Amino acid sequence: MAGGQERVLRRRIRSVESTKKITRAMELIAASRIVKAQQAIAAARPYVEKMAEVVGHLAASPDSAGHPVFRSASDTRSVAIVAITADRGLAGGYNANVIRAAERLANEHRSASRQVRMVTVGRKGANYFRHRRADVMFSLIGKSDRPSYEDAREVVSAVVPAFEAGDVDRIDLVYTRFLSMGSQAVTVRQLVPVEPGAPEHGGSDTTAYEFEPEPAEILDRLLPSWLEAEVLAAMLDSAASEHASRQRAMKAATDNADELIKTLRRIMNRARQDAITSEIMEIVGGAEALRLEPSEDAGSYNETYQPMSESA
Repeated sequence: MAGGQERVLRRRIRSVESTKKITRAMELIAASRIVKAQQAIAAARPYVEKMAEVVGHLAASPDSAGHPVFRSASDTRSVAIVAITADRGLAGGYNANVIRAAERLANEHRSASRQVRMVTVGRKGANYFRHRRADVMFSLIGKSDRPSYEDAREVVSAVVPAFEAGDVDRIDLVYTRFLSMGSQAVTVRQLVPVEPGAPEHGGSDTTAYEFEPEPAEILDRLLPSWLEAEVLAAMLDSAASEHASRQRAMKAATDNADELIKTLRRIMNRARQDAITSEIMEIVGGAEALRLEPSEDAGSYNETYQPMSESA
């Protein structure tokens, strides 16, 4: 019985040790990719900020007031939500938090009698919304951990024609912003129409500019490039956040595996000690039985055997 239990515990320990090797490897891989993701964010940030600054300057121009980019939010009838998740799991609550925020935003728009259309980046978000029969305009899969400018262009090309044609009045962005290795925050942001005076678009700048050609024409040319830059920045932030979340989740899994191995070894050692104690007790009991057995036999023999007398 004890030997069988010990074999079962040994198998469980080997299984947990194998799992620990996998989680440890995934932790190291995620940690190494975070550095590259941070470098990509730092390289793209100046371009994104400058593009937002140009759009902010154009927004301050009276000639651009009639452009669809600056239309009133009260006229919104249809919304496209760009939700950026990961292609893989094992990243803690990373995917669930983004999906929950996108679902909550979609419900708010539906409560306001607005049509909601989804654009998903990442397999997890695509599977979730397709399973719930949401109106998915476009899905980008397989690029969540290492996004490129071409990936952002694919996403934007799926929504800009609909926005320019008036089929979509507003584009919202839901992603995870990378703040530090230990802090990431789910962010919900309206991309277009641009809200007047928004600080991220240079709304506080009062400098007067002269534009050539006209601001509306510049916006027509600038809109796709600006949205591509914004979506790329969000995808890079999300990639870094995914790796950071996976690194933390795998570290926690590795630590839990260590604790489980210690617990199983403690149980196995206790079972082995119990088996040894039981065997010792059996040996001692057998030796005691052997020690007592001859005297008992001799006593019974003396009582039953009576030699014949000489007279007989």
